[in-house]
Amino acid sequence: MDKEPVFWIIDDEWPEHLIEIQALRKAYPNCKIHESGIPFHQDLDAFSAETDIIIAQISAHINAAIIDRLSNCRGIAVFGSGFDNIDVSAANRRGISVTNVNGYCTQDIADYVLSAIFHVYKPIYRFSSCISGGQWGAQAFEQLVHRLDRQTLLLLGFGHIGSVTAARATALDMEVLVYDPYLSPEDIRRSGAVPVSLEAGLARADFVSVHIRPTAQTINFVDIDLLRQMKKTAVLINTSRGSLVCEADLIHAVEAGIIGGAVLDVTSQEPLPPDSPLLQTKNILVTPHISFASQESITELRQRAVQNALEMYRGEIPQDLIRI
Repeated sequence: MDKEPVFWIIDDEWPEHLIEIQALRKAYPNCKIHESGIPFHQDLDAFSAETDIIIAQISAHINAAIIDRLSNCRGIAVFGSGFDNIDVSAANRRGISVTNVNGYCTQDIADYVLSAIFHVYKPIYRFSSCISGGQWGAQAFEQLVHRLDRQTLLLLGFGHIGSVTAARATALDMEVLVYDPYLSPEDIRRSGAVPVSLEAGLARADFVSVHIRPTAQTINFVDIDLLRQMKKTAVLINTSRGSLVCEADLIHAVEAGIIGGAVLDVTSQEPLPPDSPLLQTKNILVTPHISFASQESITELRQRAVQNALEMYRGEIPQDLIRI
């Protein structure tokens, strides 16, 4: 009789793994399931040799040295759309497939971008705090802003998230510009947005939202040279990856008044230490990488990650298979 499969869940975000365990046991009632937090290296000796499939959080860094110890592994299923925590090339060389989960949080991230825009446009929490200082009515405004239908959003990248963000912003009568050198102008126009060069878009935009894929070529894509091309009142929004923004340049640009501010849900170091200069800079707002989260998105993420794991164990080709 073939041995029952062994699954190893590596995670530091979910308080329990009921969704995953129920799905795995429904498929294989007698399967063995290991659970580790992060860091997980203390469990390598116990689990690495017998594990058939790993289901790992994006904060679990599985490098080539770890992959070389996975002598029985068939696949690694990532809890997320990003997969830069996995050495995919090393895994593929050993015949280990890797999957992510694409598109599970598209609406949620688009909503976050709109929330960031509204935070700048109508900062309700700050207005509420004005009351204790005796400010009422127009006195509560440091400076009046234009209505959203007079403001322009530039999207850097126009994949699924960018296109949904554009639809939401267009519904608010904002002008939406798109810079994406990999799409034709006709494809962008069909979505109701306006294709522009990077320089032209930066010069016109009140908000610049980053939706670029992280690659070796796009590290620090947003640097001081790019920031200097933005309006002095413009706000940068980043929900993609922290590595896309040179944070030292961003801090300088905000402190020097080169741009108006920034809203960041991703940073180069995560979790961000409490003494990070980003947290000490006025007009830079940082949130703890939560733009993806809703009840629906988290449920879909977990269910699809397990489905990918089961398909890899069965030798099938998952829809979310990463091909490099």
